[in-house]
Parts: sequence; C-alpha cells; structure tokens
Amino acid sequence: MKIAVCVKQIPDPADPGELDLETKTLKRDVKLILDESDSYGVEMALQLAGDEGEVVLVSMVPGNERNGLNNALAMGADSAVLVSDDALAGSDALGTAKVLAAAIRRVEPDLVLAATESSDGYTGTVPEQIAELLELPSVTFAKEVSIADGAVSVKRQTEEGYDEVSCPLPALVSVTAGVVEPRYPSFKGIMAAKSKPVEELTIADLGIDSSQVGWSGGGQEITSIEPAPAREAGEVVEDEGDGHERIIAFLEELKVI
Repeated sequence: MKIAVCVKQIPDPADPGELDLETKTLKRDVKLILDESDSYGVEMALQLAGDEGEVVLVSMVPGNERNGLNNALAMGADSAVLVSDDALAGSDALGTAKVLAAAIRRVEPDLVLAATESSDGYTGTVPEQIAELLELPSVTFAKEVSIADGAVSVKRQTEEGYDEVSCPLPALVSVTAGVVEPRYPSFKGIMAAKSKPVEELTIADLGIDSSQVGWSGGGQEITSIEPAPAREAGEVVEDEGDGHERIIAFLEELKVI
C-alpha cells in the first residue's frame, strides 16, 4: 500500500503576516511550517500504511523550503516529492492542483490523502481538482477512513451526522481536522528525517508549461489592497418588555427575516 499525502508549508499563523507590496500577496520568503490541517492527513496515512506500507509526501513551495516537510518526515513518512519553481508564484487553486496532480502521478499511489482546505487559502477546491485531473474517485470531509479488499471506506461528515461511503482504489480522500490525533515527532524521528529521500522537481520535470501556472496560468491580477474596516460599536438593546420586538424589527431591517 502506497499512500501519497498532499502537504502545504505555510507562514507561521502565530506571526503577523506581511504582504509583498509589488505582487500584493502574502510573503512566503520566511521560515515555513507544516500546515496543521495537513498533519491529520499525514497521521491518517501512517496509520493506514502500517509497517508494510509506504507514505510519500507531495508539496509545492517556493525556494525549496523544507522545514515543514521535515516535520512531516519526522512524524514517520518515508519520502517526499518537493516541487519548487519561480514560475509558480501567483498560482491559483487550479494551477496548484495541476502541479500536485503531476507530481502525484509520478508516485503512482494506491490512495491520495489531503486536508479539506489549507489554513492560508481556504478555497477547499484543490483536492477535488486533483482528483478530477487524475481521474480518481473523490470522497470529501472524511472523519473516519479504513481500507479493505481493494476499497476505501469513509465516514463522511455532514451537518446531521455522517454518510458511509465506499469506493475502489486508487482514490482521493480529503480528511477533516480531528479525524485522528497527530503524533509529535520523536527525537529519533527528527534525526531520521534528515536522511530520508526528498525528490526536488521543477515544472519542466513535470512536463508543465509555465503558461499553465503562476500569474499567467491563473489569469488574475490583484489590483489593490486595503486594511479591513474597523469594527463599529454595536447597539445595546435594554429590554423594557419590548426587547423581542426590537430585535425582530432589527432583523427585518437587515432583511434577515
């Protein structure tokens, strides 16, 4: 069983982010960490693979940054594929999916795991786009995953509980936070991560033309940025017996009801 896990390395959310005033995008030339959302996918893969399987990380990042990747390797993943290319700057969700799909195709996994969405992008579309590009069945919002008899079975989280879904392998499954409890890397794991193989690739290695990714591939431009408006003070309603009526009138004014 070979499992590929999509992992994203992001600026530390605990540190105030900075914008590149030229591109009007988040600066990523800083020390990056493993997106917490992806740690659940890594842990899930390790549990499903067991001692006999193989877990391969797939990451797209600027500057061949490996700090976050090393953390996932220290958790127990066997190897990684790292895609880094200056042409990728400004890539949108679909451009990112094209790159990750091409890298995953090289790995030839039995199962692909990904987070539902990243902590810095929040599009929630990349896993499904990867599945479409790879022509794989996709199951989203997994809160429990198991594999048996060449199929993956998932308890898919819904607003009312969960659905039980099963599909043949290979497949792609996006997991929710809390699907498992990610382990902390041990000292032995941290030391072992330094010698684990990491294949570094460019878009040329993946057969992707620069016009398909980056700013040109996304066909988008950020024209301006400005601070979010300050939150205004709310209205205090003192209940003098007609509080419910005033609340209803306020909601009607907002056209909520």
